[in-house]
Amino acid sequence: MKQLTVELGERSYPIWIGPGVIEQLPRLLEEAGIDSGRKLFIVTDEHVAPLYLDQTKSQLQDAGYMVYHSVVEAGEKAKSLAVYERVMTEALEAGLDRKSAFLALGGGVVGDLAGFAAATYMRGVAFVQIPTTLLAHDSSVGGKVAVNHPLGKNIIGAFHQPRLVAYDTEFLKTLPPREVAAGFAEVIKHGLIWDETFVTWLEQNAEGLQRFEHDLLQEALLRACSVKVAVVSEDEKERGLRAILNLGHTFGHAFEALCGYETLNHGEAVSIGMVAAAMLAERLGIASGISARTRHILEKYRLPVMLPHAMNADEIIEAMRRDKKGEGGKLVFVLPTAIGKVEIRKDVAEEPVREVLRALQEGGES
Repeated sequence: MKQLTVELGERSYPIWIGPGVIEQLPRLLEEAGIDSGRKLFIVTDEHVAPLYLDQTKSQLQDAGYMVYHSVVEAGEKAKSLAVYERVMTEALEAGLDRKSAFLALGGGVVGDLAGFAAATYMRGVAFVQIPTTLLAHDSSVGGKVAVNHPLGKNIIGAFHQPRLVAYDTEFLKTLPPREVAAGFAEVIKHGLIWDETFVTWLEQNAEGLQRFEHDLLQEALLRACSVKVAVVSEDEKERGLRAILNLGHTFGHAFEALCGYETLNHGEAVSIGMVAAAMLAERLGIASGISARTRHILEKYRLPVMLPHAMNADEIIEAMRRDKKGEGGKLVFVLPTAIGKVEIRKDVAEEPVREVLRALQEGGES
């Protein structure tokens, strides 16, 4: 196992990455101050539960924990107020108290849902992230937790840091190809915002990473998580620097919402969004020659770089105005100035955005 630490003073916490991490979970919980004898409430989804729920529960019960669980539907639609209410009801029926803890066993959706439940249950209880997807290497770190509203993604949420992140890379072997590709979108994002050498490394090792060669995968996750750790440790609540982690997300969240969280998953939407951000930066004259390389690396990881079907530009722009990153109805973008460097722009006019959206339609010109 490899360890990183999110440095937040008294609320600092470890990230453990490697094969067999789940087998160490009782010990890691004890070290994080969640002692045996407490009630634990595992939130997972219908895809993950048949694979890992019984194993996780039995290990924790054998260590002296009282363990309950909730299984929600798989996919982004589980991040709703209705599902959140059901989870809270089940936690109350299990008799959780202020010393209990929520455990998120699943991907980013489960992590966000369980984390928001933990942030609001009795005004906040402990929770632990146990990611089972590649995409969740990003969402499990940093304490952003939320549910969606039909008019916007992650609009209802909080900052609530986990006590620890236990990332067992063995879980990733059961992922379907589409989820693997979606996860690599956020890995690539961390290189595009921070480290060109990491982007080059990802380009050179694309085949081995997609075969899940262990040493390469662990290295990729460590480097990607290290970027997230550095940014969050500097700016926990997105007052400034942390906003750079949203590269591609202003576009991507709008695409997700307008697809009803079905046609595109999060990684796919962010992939297209990162191409859009690079194209917009070139149109604004703050970068040159980066959209082609951005598109190339994403395509190497079997990610989409164009919108799969026509979308109305007015609806996309309106969705972007509702995004929580917006300010006073203005569009806010994270735009690349070079591979590995970005800046936040709050002065972007609508017309170049419309030009990019037209070019992103299937068959459009880049």
